[in-house]
Amino acid sequence: MKFRQTLLSAFAAFVALTGVLPCGAATADGVHPSTPEQNKSLARRVYEEGLNQGRFDVPYAPDFVGHGGARTFTHAQGMAEAKGWRDAFPDLNMRIDLMVAENDMVAVRWTATGTNTGTGNGIPATGRSVETHGTTMFRMADGRIAEEWTCANSLGLMRQLGMLPAPAAAPATGNAAKGGTR
Repeated sequence: MKFRQTLLSAFAAFVALTGVLPCGAATADGVHPSTPEQNKSLARRVYEEGLNQGRFDVPYAPDFVGHGGARTFTHAQGMAEAKGWRDAFPDLNMRIDLMVAENDMVAVRWTATGTNTGTGNGIPATGRSVETHGTTMFRMADGRIAEEWTCANSLGLMRQLGMLPAPAAAPATGNAAKGGTR
């Protein structure tokens, strides 16, 4: 009996120090840990299946919380927005430029291209082709997406669509402004 207690204590110390559980094991709260590679595969599905193909069946946690700018959103709101992007840009192509994972977090640097031939998310069809970039962080829990933070170049996108004026030219400085050179 004492040997069994010692063995269990040693195992518990190992798990506490390393965070590693044996295959198929669950933590005390019932969550099955995923490897960084499994988490990257799940994040990749958001882009390849959801945004590129319009198949929105990637598993999200029931208590998912999304963060975009100064607002938070639910899974249903996030799906409505994703479908709105697919409506506005039927040829939407999301390319993963860089993906890094550690523990339960996955960071994705992405590029989106498409032609605005439809309407969605309040954007009227302009017929213009666009390219924009962004970064998304995902937190995974129990093989599902539990949380998301997204930051994209919305200002650049609106300018490409002709919905905002182009930036003003910078004023000339130094001798060039006076018309002279040395």
